[in-house]
Amino acid sequence: MALKYKRVLLKLSGEALAGDKKTGIDPAILSEVSEKIRQAYEMGVEISIVVGGGNFWRGRSGIDMDRTTADHMGMLATVINALALQDALESKGVPTRVQTAIEMRQIAEPYIRRKAVRHLEKKRIVIFACGTGNPYFSTDTTAALRAAEIDAEVILKATMVDGVYDCDPKENPNAVRFESLSFAEALTMRLGVMDSTAISLCMDNQLPLIVFDLSDPENIIRVLEGKKIGTTLF
Repeated sequence: MALKYKRVLLKLSGEALAGDKKTGIDPAILSEVSEKIRQAYEMGVEISIVVGGGNFWRGRSGIDMDRTTADHMGMLATVINALALQDALESKGVPTRVQTAIEMRQIAEPYIRRKAVRHLEKKRIVIFACGTGNPYFSTDTTAALRAAEIDAEVILKATMVDGVYDCDPKENPNAVRFESLSFAEALTMRLGVMDSTAISLCMDNQLPLIVFDLSDPENIIRVLEGKKIGTTLF
């Protein structure tokens, strides 16, 4: 089967792993998503993953808290998801490494770019946790940064909607979905597909981004085959 991409970075939202539960991890969804990642791996794709932590902690969540402290808590939430995803993948026979931007050597490797690339070359999936290791930067920015660092061909952003719209489709049934648009247009229209830092990183490094719906995990395979789904930003 022909593949359009050889090395990709998959950005998973934490909320996607929670499913209808909204918080925590839904074991059925975790298993289903990891199975599609396994299939992609078996196709020969070099896969790195950045996973969010919104299913456990999102920002200050309405609490009067120092922003830096809140962001550090969010970074730790991503580690929970990364370890769960690693366990699910390895239970399916897929060699996986978790690398964290904040050192916690007892449970994961520290992030080292050359080591991450070597893992990919040795056919291991690499999951990047703890964001960039710095407050005030989102996991979307982490995805753009890590993708650039490891020379990924594309960022695949798996979300809870089937692409990028001109407004929130949950609030406006007449919202229009884009099949493609430029990063400059996304910034100008303030579409919110990613924060401006992440979009700028993608634009400056000529990293295409495909936004698609993870409610059907088969979409991961469809994207890798080059099928037209979701929204492509370039």
